Amino acid sequence: MIGQNPLPMVAVDAEVLAPGRLKRDREWSWEMSRHPSIAAFGLEGGKLLVGGVPVDRLAEQVGGTPFFAYDRALLTNRIRRIRAAFPVGIELSYAVKANPMPAVVQHLSRLVDAFDVASARELRTALDTPLDGAKVSFAGPGKSVAELTQAVAANVTVVVESHTEATRVTAAGERLGIRPRVAVRVNPDFVVRSSGMRMGGGPQQFGVDAERVPALLKDLTRMELDVIGFHIFAGSQNLHTDVLCQAQRQTVELALRLTEAAPAPVRYLNLGGGLGIPYFERDVPVDLERIGANLTELLTSAIRPDLPDAEVVVELGRYIVGECGVYVTRIVDRKESRGRTFLVVDGGLHHQLAATGNLGQAIRRNYPLVIGNRMDDEIDGRVTVVGCLCTPLDLLGNEVALPRADVGDLVVLFQAGAYGLTASPTAFLGHPTPPEALV
Repeated sequence: MIGQNPLPMVAVDAEVLAPGRLKRDREWSWEMSRHPSIAAFGLEGGKLLVGGVPVDRLAEQVGGTPFFAYDRALLTNRIRRIRAAFPVGIELSYAVKANPMPAVVQHLSRLVDAFDVASARELRTALDTPLDGAKVSFAGPGKSVAELTQAVAANVTVVVESHTEATRVTAAGERLGIRPRVAVRVNPDFVVRSSGMRMGGGPQQFGVDAERVPALLKDLTRMELDVIGFHIFAGSQNLHTDVLCQAQRQTVELALRLTEAAPAPVRYLNLGGGLGIPYFERDVPVDLERIGANLTELLTSAIRPDLPDAEVVVELGRYIVGECGVYVTRIVDRKESRGRTFLVVDGGLHHQLAATGNLGQAIRRNYPLVIGNRMDDEIDGRVTVVGCLCTPLDLLGNEVALPRADVGDLVVLFQAGAYGLTASPTAFLGHPTPPEALV
């Protein structure tokens, strides 16, 4: 089977717990326990559960620490909640870049309608699933000729991001005797405020400027391409529901304007996503029901009257997987330095870069963090959790209120289901790559 992941990974079976029936002995007592992501996993015998398995037992099953673990039931429940909020007629696409672990992608292939990939390796992972290649889109600037050829041969939708890329796709189709199916990625003429990363508005390496799209579409009519529609993605990691709803409305308005220049009826419209997850204690989760109501209004009043046959897609990555995963690492030393207590663990930024604040945080804040095998213990004081790397950047938790913890205890970082292992410098200082487990 193609698309094997060279990183170590383990599949762990466990009883799937029904929503709302996660095991727990008593109410959570830590200040960080108010974070919704922690409460979702459950508790038994003073130990955190992942997929119903106590975290210390899970560490033994996967072969030790550090490791990433993703909760299969939480993934399933996340998709169920999204489906309940979104209207019929909206297709759900998973952005594989958020977490490309093959077991995760395989599981999601039975729950979502489509995949979006951003490399040949992600493409192979997607094609290894039961999902049809026609339900895969390939986006991102700088695709190589080899990648474009693979995509055309696999019958996926190539999201073209420039005139040059369109000519290369055409050439690949001619070599293969295939008429490639493409969508045009549009750099919108509006900016989405409050996004963690802006991917539209102003000068961008992504897509074609909205004002230049009509001219490009005219050129595409002279190429042997099946131009099916548009991909418009304006930003990511946004927690402001009002802003997200406004961005969806602006995206639909832009798409409808561009359809006037389309060479054929639009059959595909990817509205992007951008829904964020709460990483920090004061973050307020997105109101998914309001997002769904907004999509319902746009679908019925704007999209369907003008684009009756279009496949309308919302593309989510982090929002699907981010809160369903944890990073588990073990304390190897406890030390005092001039009035501060440090817990040194066997993991660090080479596995979970984002949690150290080195992946885009302007002001570093702590991710939710617990001692996974001491969930019933009372707060003992504030400690600083650091990784094993020889750099002061390797900071996982600064002055965190925790129970008394010592060598051998397990530190668990939450919000680790998206942009964890594959967004981290795993080769830095030569430490082993951690396993991943879908539990």
